[in-house]
Amino acid sequence: MREREPEFRFAAEEHHVPVWDLGVRFFHWALVILVTAAVVTIKMDKLNLHVWCGYGVLGLLIFRILWGFIGGTHARFASFIAGPGKVFAYMKGMFSREGHESGLGHNPMGALSVLAMMLVLLFQAVSGLFTNDEDFAFEGPLYKWAGNSLSTTLTSLHRLNQWAIYILVALHILAILFYAVYHRDNLVKPMLNGYRKVTGRASEEMQASRHGNTALAVVLLAIAAAVVYFLVNAVKLTGGN
Repeated sequence: MREREPEFRFAAEEHHVPVWDLGVRFFHWALVILVTAAVVTIKMDKLNLHVWCGYGVLGLLIFRILWGFIGGTHARFASFIAGPGKVFAYMKGMFSREGHESGLGHNPMGALSVLAMMLVLLFQAVSGLFTNDEDFAFEGPLYKWAGNSLSTTLTSLHRLNQWAIYILVALHILAILFYAVYHRDNLVKPMLNGYRKVTGRASEEMQASRHGNTALAVVLLAIAAAVVYFLVNAVKLTGGN
């Protein structure tokens, strides 16, 4: 009797594709730290520390906006901003395990989440520049330009907007858990090491994927810090009253 030969299988080809460059990773984790610190410090009535966290968040957002135009392949807004059609089409297939592709960078739903998070945090950081010491126990550096009426409105919205941040953060965490458990897709690891492991033949998208220039990211961070410095000291620098 002929001995049965073991079945031969080709091993799936693995690729480590550069996805999140150092600029994106620094932005992400620094934002996590500063937003957490901002929440903790305001709850502890450490207002001075809360304010500095806000300045830091504003600087990071300015950097991310700039990096969204000249950063790595998947850092650029053009690579992940999708229209309503793509978003709804992706939503329909979210719960399908077969044939589901989350993509290399942000999927359409993830892109929507990123943009929403950036917008609410940007409003929170900017509105904090106009707060007054009657409603918030701190006079924002641009309060004198706003006047009491506008400042009171922005201060109220600043307080209210925190709930939008909490909701978006919760949805973000739930989405990460959903992909980890339901799709067996670890979204955190690429945000730590910058690479996404993909099996199968290398696609054109994979071959074209590049990280951004780290030196350029440092320059943009310096520019963002300078912009924040000007905003915080704008009244003094322009001789305003």
